[in-house]
Amino acid sequence: MASLKLWVQGARIRTLPLAIAPIALGAAVASTTEDFSLLLSLLALTVSLALQIGVNYANDYSDGIRGTDANRVGPLRLTGSGSAKPKAVKNAAFLSFGLAGLVGLFLVLASGHYWLILIGAASILAAWFYTGGKSPYGYAGLGEVAVFVFFGLVATIGTSFVQQGFVSPLAVILGSASGLYATAVLLVNNIRDIRTDTESGKRTIAVKLGEKTSKRVFLWMIWLPVALNLLLVLLWPATVLGLANLLLLLPATLILLKARTPKDLITVLKLTSLAGFGFGVLVGLGIFLVNLGL
Repeated sequence: MASLKLWVQGARIRTLPLAIAPIALGAAVASTTEDFSLLLSLLALTVSLALQIGVNYANDYSDGIRGTDANRVGPLRLTGSGSAKPKAVKNAAFLSFGLAGLVGLFLVLASGHYWLILIGAASILAAWFYTGGKSPYGYAGLGEVAVFVFFGLVATIGTSFVQQGFVSPLAVILGSASGLYATAVLLVNNIRDIRTDTESGKRTIAVKLGEKTSKRVFLWMIWLPVALNLLLVLLWPATVLGLANLLLLLPATLILLKARTPKDLITVLKLTSLAGFGFGVLVGLGIFLVNLGL
């Protein structure tokens, strides 16, 4: 039976900042019209975290039983390493999805927008079928698209919508930026696994594009939000805080360009995840500060 430490590792705690960032941005957007609700924001955060942990366990289970993780490079996987029984990992994923669904239901009831139940259901289905089922879309190169949509646009717009009652253009813009960071994390993870994914028949975007082109796409993904941040400073000067991300993006870029082995990219993945978190929290904080008149 896997220890608590292994279960925590299996939850992939390092990916959780990417679940926090879009919620912080969505809450900041709500503050621009004085509709910010701490309760609704916390409920949205709980849903986002539960979905992220759920998809991590689901990915661990599905890739593990397919043998995709047999020779992977990177952190331990519960199923692939044999540290936990596949059924237990699957149950952990379903429990996480169940928590996301339950808290999401409270969020819907509190906001009064009942059609959001459909969005929640779609989010859970997307999380499971990323690597689960007979024809997982993650194996067809669509994983990055789903991450951009659900952990960027849906999370950010959804958080602001349940508070404001309308889709804010600012939420769409910030959600796109947050989605780029989340997608970049998945992309660099898949760049690292090109060889093993190719051998197992997993046709990710990185496998289809090749290493060099995938790295170029990755660099666009992490630097476009910086350009957006510079524009945001013109409207909300305090969002200059977000440019602290340069301390993470510059070394990530240098390491990526010099990387020669899959292990070299693990540091890039960590830095990118922190950069996505930094963008969400610091830019969101900047918007809050301006709205408070500070």
